Amino acid sequence: MTLNELLPLLHELQRADKLRAVQFLVLELAEEEGVKLVETDANLPLWTPYGAYEAADVMLKVLAEDSASYG
Repeated sequence: MTLNELLPLLHELQRADKLRAVQFLVLELAEEEGVKLVETDANLPLWTPYGAYEAADVMLKVLAEDSASYG
């Protein structure tokens, strides 16, 4: 299949499928270049606000200072 045959088909895809096609092509090109964009078995840290009490205290102080300057 040529690119000219493929383009009209890609145009008809839903948005999510177009994004998957782009992702597929980027990963294919990166693999051909020897670049590993995604670690398939990697455990990546995910930060959540739960238990971040010091950050909450800082935000409360900033908000209180901001309220005081406008109030």
